[in-house]
Amino acid sequence: SAVPGYSPGFKKPPAMLRLKRKRLRRSELPAAAAAPPPCGAALRVPSAPVRRNPFSSLDNAPRAASTPQQRERDRRCPADGFPSAAPFWQLLEPVCEDKPARRAEPSERTDVLALTEDLHLPVAVPEVPSPPRHEFPADWSLKTRLLFMSSQPFTWAEHLKAQEEAQGFTQHCRATETNLPRSIQEPKVSTELRCAFQQSLVYWLHPSLPWLQLFPRIGADRRMAGKATPWAQDETLQQVLMSDWSVSFTSLYNLLKAKLCPYFYVCTYQFTVLFRTAGLAGSDVLTAVVSPTTRGLREAMRNEGIEFSLPLVEESRARKRKNSEVDLETEGANSLEMGSSMENGEEQAPSDDDDESFSWLEEMGVQDKVKKPDAISIKLYPFSACRKEKHEVQMDHKPESLALVRGTNTFTLLNFLINCKSLVAVAGPQAGLPPTLLSPVAFRGGTMQTLKARSISAKARVHMAYKDIFSLEIVGPVMPHSLHLLTMLLRAAQSGAFSAVLYTHEPTAVFNAQLDGASPALNEEPVSRDLAACGLHPEALHQLRQPPTLGKSALHFLEMKDYAYTWKS
Repeated sequence: SAVPGYSPGFKKPPAMLRLKRKRLRRSELPAAAAAPPPCGAALRVPSAPVRRNPFSSLDNAPRAASTPQQRERDRRCPADGFPSAAPFWQLLEPVCEDKPARRAEPSERTDVLALTEDLHLPVAVPEVPSPPRHEFPADWSLKTRLLFMSSQPFTWAEHLKAQEEAQGFTQHCRATETNLPRSIQEPKVSTELRCAFQQSLVYWLHPSLPWLQLFPRIGADRRMAGKATPWAQDETLQQVLMSDWSVSFTSLYNLLKAKLCPYFYVCTYQFTVLFRTAGLAGSDVLTAVVSPTTRGLREAMRNEGIEFSLPLVEESRARKRKNSEVDLETEGANSLEMGSSMENGEEQAPSDDDDESFSWLEEMGVQDKVKKPDAISIKLYPFSACRKEKHEVQMDHKPESLALVRGTNTFTLLNFLINCKSLVAVAGPQAGLPPTLLSPVAFRGGTMQTLKARSISAKARVHMAYKDIFSLEIVGPVMPHSLHLLTMLLRAAQSGAFSAVLYTHEPTAVFNAQLDGASPALNEEPVSRDLAACGLHPEALHQLRQPPTLGKSALHFLEMKDYAYTWKS
């Protein structure tokens, strides 16, 4: 008996999928017979294709290890060579849909990229390197990790003796200059090299809370979540921490002003400030760069009387002004033609939009009681003021919002940061925690810390063969002078042949921007004499004196061959 409401033509989803596969199979078999099967698959008709569960999660499904080439081949061609074995959602996709082609992967990679893949380090290295030079440009960004690679082992950096470690700390505190030979024959037994390596890993930090990772601070809420923060709900403890932090901050600025500290960083949960002494980065006065900034922060700085500039915004305006010179001449010619046409009586009739916008006042009978705004102010204000406000808001939290403070205004900035209530988070895992101070030299309240170093050995594929590659990993807040010292040591220990992958704290990459009024022609002798007691190696000091040249980018790859550097940013 027929069931009411039952349609015999109704097909369940499995039946629909079978029909879909049959139609595809009939249309694809003649083409498969005429041409060889793609991807090298043998021509055969699958008798019982294995169907995938449409409700299973592809991301969580266990898969066998395969190379990227195999994954690409499996994506394009199923195991049996026919589209009928593909998942059902691929069958239901429209034929006319165009998908972007995947980027082809090179069959042979360099040793750097192969080792990076083996160690699960996804770093995109640009393609255009710089010309070889004997010195790489100064990089003022903070690095979170360095990975040095070489064909020679890094055994000289392992298991330092207690005496070598103590000697390295002493050399750092006394700013002892270490001069190594061009090449060290047996670096593993070189005590001078191992002590200098320990010296290059030292930095100074405030505050020091061993159970918290205090760098980087931007975007660190997830990493700090669940950690003990006894000051979060204790205002008295917060005031004690901020008072101690203010003393350390002031101590650093005094050292900077006396040219006993070359530079230091202030890392907050929203922005980072880099203070540099006079003579560095091509500037003859103290400078401070703040990035990223917001409209509210810039307005607060203006209200405190801090004079600052936006170098990247001004540079963009100058570039646009230079490119629009030809356009201005064309517009001038057009305006002359329009003026002549208006003199001939072809003036356009004024728009009635303004009158229509106030017609509702006449309907209410209050048109005489309300003062009508001037038509010029109606047209000019949205175009000038509103547009300017919109532009200021759009560049918030972007590299273009970099603010530069020069000279005595840096002291005003110091007082502003000490008294700024928004400097410390009021909610979240970082609530009540003062900003992080990073310095290459000792200061009041600072704690000596060392970068973490470990050596790794791996196999890398070079020209279809595997080769031993040795690497040295450095983790921590790597400041510019540390990067320079480490490269000096590796130049002597690795016989002038090594490469490095640099992991940058991206919010600080903009610190390499060109400063306003930077002078590359500063007299080096007086500057070197004035900064002789700042605690930096003379070669590192020479590098950091030069004006920045990397712009808004930072070094991501560094390589030395035959004692000459090439880099990519």
